[in-house]
Amino acid sequence: MKDTTLIIANANIWTGNPDQPQARAMAIAGDKILAVGSTAEIIKLAGAKTKTIDANGRFIVPGFHDAHLHFLSGGFNLASVQLRTAESKEEFVRRIAEYTKTIEPGTWITGGDWDHTLWGGELPTKDWIDTVAPDNPVWVNRLDGHMALANSLALAAGGVDASTADIAGGTIVRDTDGNPTGILKDNAMDPVTRVEPEPPDSLKFRALKAAMKYVNRQGVTSIGHMGTWDDLRIFQAGYKQGLFTTRVSANVPLSTWKRLEEKITAEGNGDEWLRWGGLKSFMDGSLGSHTAAFFEPFIDDTNNTGLLVNDPEELYALYQAADAAGLQLATHAIGDRAISIILDLYSRVADVNGDRDRRFRIEHSQHIHPKDFVRYRDLDVIASMQPYHCIDDGRWAEPYIGYERCKTTYAFRTLAEHGVTMSFGSDWYVAPPTPIEGIYAAVTRRTLDDKNPNGWIPEEKLTVNEALRAYTIDAAYATFEENIKGSLEPGKLADFVVIDKDLTTIPPETIRDAEVVMTIVNGKVVFEK
Repeated sequence: MKDTTLIIANANIWTGNPDQPQARAMAIAGDKILAVGSTAEIIKLAGAKTKTIDANGRFIVPGFHDAHLHFLSGGFNLASVQLRTAESKEEFVRRIAEYTKTIEPGTWITGGDWDHTLWGGELPTKDWIDTVAPDNPVWVNRLDGHMALANSLALAAGGVDASTADIAGGTIVRDTDGNPTGILKDNAMDPVTRVEPEPPDSLKFRALKAAMKYVNRQGVTSIGHMGTWDDLRIFQAGYKQGLFTTRVSANVPLSTWKRLEEKITAEGNGDEWLRWGGLKSFMDGSLGSHTAAFFEPFIDDTNNTGLLVNDPEELYALYQAADAAGLQLATHAIGDRAISIILDLYSRVADVNGDRDRRFRIEHSQHIHPKDFVRYRDLDVIASMQPYHCIDDGRWAEPYIGYERCKTTYAFRTLAEHGVTMSFGSDWYVAPPTPIEGIYAAVTRRTLDDKNPNGWIPEEKLTVNEALRAYTIDAAYATFEENIKGSLEPGKLADFVVIDKDLTTIPPETIRDAEVVMTIVNGKVVFEK
């Protein structure tokens, strides 16, 4: 038996282990949990070199697992222009103008994460910003990442002008004369995205370190990254450099499934710090951009039912081949039509390829048609969801799709009652990677504007215990890692979080005020308040 290296005593531990749901102390041996029990039992395991931390009754939970985010983008956005809280056209323009003064001419301005609903819903245009950034291409995204604003320099770099043909699966927003306004949606973003210069590796490593430090402060010890092969390259290099304080499960594009199969054949699928094996694809856009695919039109845009950004039959061919190779499928689907199509395709894949433990995922799973909850259960599809979006979107969703469709929006309770596994995340950079806020959102459903004090669609609330599971053991299940992390029990990785308040006993509306005071990964303190 390994010597005890760390003891946590006098704690209030939520273990996530149904066989021992509560405990007062833990013994750690190196990177693994040695024992969980009472303080009296655990202190007997101390040796001459054991470090002991008196938790003073504080609340301890397994390390939070953010199941869906864009990690390097989040790291980059920490240092880019901050538009998320701009509440007027004037503030939006002022922030870009001020940021422009801090960079060299010719440098691209990206990130932003703006939200036009904060200033009444008017979409920004290139005319707002051309004069304040005359020498810098501007390419700033809406917070959901499904539309972005380009100034005239960025449009010209991408070759987008009045003569540019419409792009399937996307929208070039035009003025009455047919000229692009600067807003590009979904696939129409590709021409500018393709010419956006690639940052040097030095900045990518800086973004990686910044992201890890930031999420550790939030109690996040594992993340599910949705990105590219270049992201995976940076992760592998950063891991070798000793930069990791957060465990990473990396997903790469579905179209590259063969390359992923070959990598796994040659190298395996990683280790406890960095793994790969998931494939990400898209079916539609987003609600805020009016590109989520619905069966019925948007109420405020009656000729629009959203966009399918990929052909379903082409997706099926890729799904079938990738699944036959033993790879995991994770698909972005937000509108009820998009979700239903994905369930159809997943069902066909399972029928053709036969039974196995495949753990299909639908990323976001936001607006589910009532007929489809049972299909999530029967196909064992994981609903990979982001609760913060619920209290954000709840401010403005009903004028877009109406109350009836909102009744099954972020339908946490209905999914739970159907026995569907939910894995929770943030979608950072789109929303903050703050699990405590996510738990608050799932439990209270109080929108960010505080106009729904009893909860928006309150019948869909979860309990704190259910939300904690979705951020810990069930998120680990979604990456086939429930046997090594996600709960605090002997033999599992020593990843856990110390919080100043017991989330299970305080008034739900005060959960968002709780703070992480310590984060331990691999048996070592990576953040301490």
